[in-house]
Amino acid sequence: MSGAIHERKWEHLLVSTSGAIVEVAINRPDARNALNGVLMRELIEIARLLRRRTDVQVVVLIGGEHNFSAGADLSFLQEPVTGPTVLETREAIMLGPDMCRAWEEIEAVTIVAVEGYCIGGACALAVACDFRIMGEGSFMRLPEVPLGINMSWNSIPRITNLVGPSRAKRFVMIGEPASAETCLAWGMADEVAPKGSALEVSRGWAAKVASLPPLPVRMTKEAINAQANANHYATSFMDRDQYLLTVRTQDFQEGRKAFLEKRSAIFKGD
Repeated sequence: MSGAIHERKWEHLLVSTSGAIVEVAINRPDARNALNGVLMRELIEIARLLRRRTDVQVVVLIGGEHNFSAGADLSFLQEPVTGPTVLETREAIMLGPDMCRAWEEIEAVTIVAVEGYCIGGACALAVACDFRIMGEGSFMRLPEVPLGINMSWNSIPRITNLVGPSRAKRFVMIGEPASAETCLAWGMADEVAPKGSALEVSRGWAAKVASLPPLPVRMTKEAINAQANANHYATSFMDRDQYLLTVRTQDFQEGRKAFLEKRSAIFKGD
């Protein structure tokens, strides 16, 4: 396959193709594959390039060999995203939501191979895709609420669609790791592979999907997503403004300080 995805020199992505299957590997190992601005922009760009390609039937998203991703770059704990005006700050924090939406809008089937930890924004990205294969010993975790901020990136409707309201509240509010087996039982993972074999199993899934007639597969994905996401925007469009509010609270300052000092936080609701 030729085209822009291979002609482009990616800074933090490795891209390969086998027939109608494209593999996109996050490649920022020195930073635990943390999602910084450059990486998120590349993930948006490649998703948009792949979005309507008729020669692509499956896209496999891969993290590190031992860990998927540590989530959003922790620099936000040192200094939250700010701009000269609230309006400009509000625009700047759309990078994460735009990344997740771009991957959700790929018409080909998307499969995520998860080994090790998949945290915060990386989890938000994973649940924006169609299927998740998790290796034994891997886990997903959302640390945002215990840090004093809301879970944003328009991810709560996606999580709720997968696991239901009660489990979504538990997963998002408490911030404890959900093991691969728990994710499978809840519906947030689609198969648990032997440790180190998530990519191999994902490739098996990809080959199975690629052998199917592509038109009804795409139609099915579109129909199911249209039903599942019908109220998505209506229930999550305010989450960036909730973020703008929560990062200005004393509780966030305390949560950030406690995290960096490795101690329990004392929250006061202020």
